[in-house]
Amino acid sequence: MSKSGVSDFDSVQLLDVSRHFGRRRALAHVSLTARAGDILGLLGPNGAGKSTLIGVLATLVAPTSGEVRYGGQTAHALGSGLRRRIGLLAHELHLYPELSARQNLDFFARLYGVETGASVDAALDRAGLGDRGHEEVLGFSRGMRQRLALERALLHRPRLVLFDEPFTGLDDHAVGIVAGRLRELAASGAIVIIATHDLDLADGLVTRVALVRDGRLLLDEPAQAGLRARYRSVIAQAGHA
Repeated sequence: MSKSGVSDFDSVQLLDVSRHFGRRRALAHVSLTARAGDILGLLGPNGAGKSTLIGVLATLVAPTSGEVRYGGQTAHALGSGLRRRIGLLAHELHLYPELSARQNLDFFARLYGVETGASVDAALDRAGLGDRGHEEVLGFSRGMRQRLALERALLHRPRLVLFDEPFTGLDDHAVGIVAGRLRELAASGAIVIIATHDLDLADGLVTRVALVRDGRLLLDEPAQAGLRARYRSVIAQAGHA
């Protein structure tokens, strides 16, 4: 058992998952597995279903059909404690701009049941904000806020880490910091899943590739050099199908 009281898991599986919003089909019969140590890139154009997949994996969106298994158990079987093993960084960073960086992390640490103090100090250092923890988030750049939100999502040391477009608005320096952090997480045994349409940033970072379009899974394979060319080839073949 983990410290949260939830059985630990080293894989997550989507089994024939579909999701509809009214008449709109967001996902159609997606089956996919990610394992500890993976950095899985969910690739695809805008509107492909990547964010819906992240929501399903985070237990925030219920599948219309199919199921998700965490180490062989469903979210229903594991109960609400499962979310203590999941870290999520979505488009909304969930930071309070009127609070300082330290106050934000203190607040979320308490929500997660994590001791403040040393944990928050370490998170600020990893975000490159060790000397700016007393400053209000309102005055931070997009990159600083993104790095802070990343560490906010990781305070409780989740097993499954989900990122929805984590590089949006970041400069090269911030991209390097975030990419390095993702590699550290995977090396420590986390399951890392990134939804992105930025192929250049994904190339060389992700270890597996899942390509979705119009809610359907077109590709699931180990990442290889030449990701952009592979992406274009699969998209073109799908367009002719």
